[in-house]
Amino acid sequence: MTQPRQKPDLILWLIVVALAGWVVPGASYFLIKQTRRAIVACITITLTFAVGLYIGSVGIVDSVGGWAWYMAQLLASPAVWLFDQMTRSGQYPSYGRPCDIGQIYTAVAGLLNLLCILSAVYMAYSGRGETIGQEEADAV
Repeated sequence: MTQPRQKPDLILWLIVVALAGWVVPGASYFLIKQTRRAIVACITITLTFAVGLYIGSVGIVDSVGGWAWYMAQLLASPAVWLFDQMTRSGQYPSYGRPCDIGQIYTAVAGLLNLLCILSAVYMAYSGRGETIGQEEADAV
């Protein structure tokens, strides 16, 4: 019989699940042992973001000129911040329709990652997913 987690432990666990999903898309599902969902989320979010970068170039990540898009893009991963640092030098300009479409793709990838994070955190909170280390707790 498993004992319910204490409130501080549960809050810390939910924060870990959320941060893992932000750093690596799909990792939050992996932590609660939803491996198939983790793989699907990782591939979908990463490919959507990569297609956006391919269409519009790295120049579409712009925290100054397109800050609203940047906020949505940043939800995909903290690696977006590194792309922003690269584009601040002005070496990667992006204009016109490819820029717009690339921004849309990368922003959708970020928002999709937010949905996956919220779903995984809810699953971890409600106990729908198993937690890593649960087997040891069940054996004791």
